[in-house]
Amino acid sequence: MAVRSSTRREFLRRSSFGSAGLAAWGLADLNHFGNLPVLRADDVASSNIVQFRPEIEPLVRLLEETPRDELLEVVGQRIRGGLSYQHLLAALFLAGIRNIQPRPAVGFKFHGVLAVNAAHLASMASPDELRWLPIFWSLDYFKATQAQDVDEGNWTMSPVNESAVPTADKATRQFALAMDSWDEDAADAAAAGLARSTGGTASFEQLFRYGARDFRSIGHKAIYVSNSWRTLNVIGWEHAEPVIRSLAYALQNHQNQENPAQNDFEADRPWKSNRELAATFRADWAGGVLSPDATRELLVALRTATSDECCRVVTETVNQGVNPQSVWDALFLGGAELLLKQRGIVSLHALTCTNALRFAYDTAGDDETRRLLLLQCTAFLPMFREAMRNRGAVADVDIEQVAAEPASGTGPAALEEIFANVSGDRNLAARQTLAALESGLPPEQLIDAARVLVFRKSGDAHDYKFSSAVLEDYYHVSPAFRNRFLAAGVYNLRGSGDSDSSLVERTKAAIG
Repeated sequence: MAVRSSTRREFLRRSSFGSAGLAAWGLADLNHFGNLPVLRADDVASSNIVQFRPEIEPLVRLLEETPRDELLEVVGQRIRGGLSYQHLLAALFLAGIRNIQPRPAVGFKFHGVLAVNAAHLASMASPDELRWLPIFWSLDYFKATQAQDVDEGNWTMSPVNESAVPTADKATRQFALAMDSWDEDAADAAAAGLARSTGGTASFEQLFRYGARDFRSIGHKAIYVSNSWRTLNVIGWEHAEPVIRSLAYALQNHQNQENPAQNDFEADRPWKSNRELAATFRADWAGGVLSPDATRELLVALRTATSDECCRVVTETVNQGVNPQSVWDALFLGGAELLLKQRGIVSLHALTCTNALRFAYDTAGDDETRRLLLLQCTAFLPMFREAMRNRGAVADVDIEQVAAEPASGTGPAALEEIFANVSGDRNLAARQTLAALESGLPPEQLIDAARVLVFRKSGDAHDYKFSSAVLEDYYHVSPAFRNRFLAAGVYNLRGSGDSDSSLVERTKAAIG
């Protein structure tokens, strides 16, 4: 589904001449060319890159072709001329999909695509006067990752092979067969057929499953699926086909290993066993009673047990009549505890992956898919835990034993002290956050302050991904545990003493 392209075609404006138009322009004598086959604009254009809908293609090309050091100012002009936020978001997302390859892993430079939804969520949650900042950060970041892709070979998404696209009655089955056999070419054609025949939203019933199928790329596959669903809900499902094709390509990434369908790699094992476990859930498994004790028991297992053992604990817990929310509480706390044990790229993704899988769990309509998502998230946390061992020391920390330590001030003064300590003493900042929340500080005040600091200080895609996930998931954790979850999340937020981003002033100037 993809080609390497060293050139970009000139965008061809569509005409509406027709025979009457030719006469009006004094060109009626050219009608003798009518004996030849009709030649449309798409036929003249280069055929080696995918084309988007005509209402969005010119703006995508503007983003692709404008130099990085000019883009914010050019887009600012367009906004003052009436360009809408939704139209800009759509062009940004599609420009990344067309220009940035999800190889060698679904991460690294591909964050130019992965972080778009996180920037959008930050815009939605920000004060009115700051709403443009995250999207302008994402525009600049796209140009950086686009340049990186050029250095690595200048990959570009190609048009789909129309002759291989299955008919509507075969698309769903052929997509599943292609994905199960890890056949990239067949999956690409089937993805186009799936988007055309079932509609975008229905396609995601399968994509949610395949996003959780394996542990490669430390959770980025699940993140990409959930983020794409959310972004399409904003920009419009008419753009679904290239997005679904991109997802199919990304989900087929097996990092140059041999075909997983013909091997037994560690990254794939939980999916195989969890399909059997999911079938043993009680019929009314989605109900039941909340059990803080069950949450704590699973949290203990997550510290030392294998993925398979943890998934069996979850199955037994659910079948005993415990509400799955108590399982999710343990998963959120378990991810947050990993961050306390070793702040870094692995523990960060334990939380962003859990966020994505919880979103997919809440969104999917298929009962089996939801059971699998719960089990796969459970399986992934011990895999994150073990991946951390290769990256340095892992502290012995119990998230429930973290002691609250009040800041010297209260209210706004406490917040100032907390975020100053985020830049210097994150352990203290976490303890002070816990104390402030337990003493009645409205969590929205801390969350709002955290977001503003990301806007002002961020220079990295993970700042947006992490903050959007953790600040959202505070409300997905049961009240008994959510203050500890957010206190741990402070470990990876931005502090007031961090350096300011140079993009803030450029954005102000661009939209001023």
